[in-house]
Amino acid sequence: MRKVRIFGLIFIGGGFIVALAFFLIGILKPKTAGVFIDTNPASAVFINGLQVGRTPYRDNKQKTGEVVIKLIPESFEIPLVPFETKLNLVKGIETVIRREFGETDEFSSGEIISFEKLSKSEISLVVISNPDSAQLIIDGQTKAFTPYKAGTITPGEHTISISSKDYVDKTIKVKTQQGYKLTAIINLQKSRNIATPTPTPEIEKKTLVEILDTPVGFLRVRAEPSTLGEEVGQVKPNEEYVLVEEDEKTGWYKIELVPAKDGGEAKAGWISNQYAKKIEQGSDDTSPTPSVFKTPTPSVKPTVVN
Repeated sequence: MRKVRIFGLIFIGGGFIVALAFFLIGILKPKTAGVFIDTNPASAVFINGLQVGRTPYRDNKQKTGEVVIKLIPESFEIPLVPFETKLNLVKGIETVIRREFGETDEFSSGEIISFEKLSKSEISLVVISNPDSAQLIIDGQTKAFTPYKAGTITPGEHTISISSKDYVDKTIKVKTQQGYKLTAIINLQKSRNIATPTPTPEIEKKTLVEILDTPVGFLRVRAEPSTLGEEVGQVKPNEEYVLVEEDEKTGWYKIELVPAKDGGEAKAGWISNQYAKKIEQGSDDTSPTPSVFKTPTPSVKPTVVN
């Protein structure tokens, strides 16, 4: 009987020691967290300044607390911008980082999925986007705009879709768990197909010349700004022509008789300013431009200046 008691005490004591050992191991064992990183293209992974590998990268033995993660893309064609962020790693939780690299931050995209411990009865989902105020759809149902917090959501897999003007839409899947708040930080890529409004070309205002009444019912067009110039055509009162230039000495107008076609030269000639006035194209002001009449070069025989 005495031996039975001794064996019983030894058994109980041994069990107590084993339980105490497991308890102490649980307390003294370092608290670890996890991180999973996936990128396109592959990238070098730096944690707190130390290179730890390349993507896809997974480590479930990270120390808890704040860490700085930097990703440097491996690109041999065009330079891609690196990505750096601070994370708070939580015991027993794997934080997920996904990144699509671009030439700049605005042409890059990705998401960070992290968890935060709540009471066992709670469950929550938070969605943050860059840019903010993006249209949010969860499981096919519109949920207004980001940032958004769902106070009540069922545990399990959910589909999150984000869209914003001038950005590429993005859809991801997340899995919420009872007793945790899931936070999804989603970065959208700037669209490369933004329609740039075509500027309305300014209509070049041309100065026109209106033909006035003449004693003979028409006005001669000459090759030179003088009555001695060869006649190259005739114009009639009330007709309008584009002003090419104005002779400083005589005040005569050089007008465009026939516009240039198929790369050819326009036909032009000179008319007396005595029977013409300048007007701005599109202007309602039809009053003649004041000009000083200059005496034409004397001709060999008397003629009507027109």
